[in-house]
Amino acid sequence: MDDTPLTATAAPPTPSCDDECCAAAPRPAAAPRPAAAPADPDRATLVRRAFMLEYATLAWMLVEAAVAIASGVRAGSVSLLAFGIDSLIEIASAGVLIWRLSVELRQGRAFAEAAERRASRIAGALLLALAAWVVAAAAWKLWSRTGQSFSWPGLIVAVLAMPVMAVLARGKIALAEALGSRAMRADAIESVTCGWLSLVVVAGLAIEALSGAWWVDAATSLAIVGLLVKEGREAWRGEDCC
Repeated sequence: MDDTPLTATAAPPTPSCDDECCAAAPRPAAAPRPAAAPADPDRATLVRRAFMLEYATLAWMLVEAAVAIASGVRAGSVSLLAFGIDSLIEIASAGVLIWRLSVELRQGRAFAEAAERRASRIAGALLLALAAWVVAAAAWKLWSRTGQSFSWPGLIVAVLAMPVMAVLARGKIALAEALGSRAMRADAIESVTCGWLSLVVVAGLAIEALSGAWWVDAATSLAIVGLLVKEGREAWRGEDCC
């Protein structure tokens, strides 16, 4: 009988991840990330143009509001004051549009369409608020039988506003159609309204200077109310339209 002691056979070492076989083993592939929706370069170009128009609107409206309101207070003119307040509404509307366009650039068109509903209502509310103020101010002028005094600064800024507003409104309407934006259309109509209101201001100042009729200022300021109400209601209800 062999007395040689039996020795335990050592178990083979477990391969570590540093071994060749483990390194060669295929690893599970990471789940692919969902691809971002491709941006529309043509739409991005339109959005950039819209930004330029809104910044141009802000620059002009700051000048227009300051001159028209100061002149309106000095001359006691409802139409000039309405003109200046309309300029302030244009500034607010341009700010709303810049916000709406920024949402689209940052988060895409789907997010911008959600912001569009709110922006359209804000623009409509601003138009209706201006219409209410014009009616109230004109009624007060007619009741108190007070007119306005002539204002050269008011006349100059109103004359300059007509071509400026025509260019801005034309560009905004074209972009509103291309982008499918009701809020931009409402902003364009505010530019149209501002252009008509500037014509009303010029006509009122000229007629009162020539005739001396005290009621001309109130009567001419009411001429724009119908357009304000119509477009304000359309912008307010636009979110439920097809």
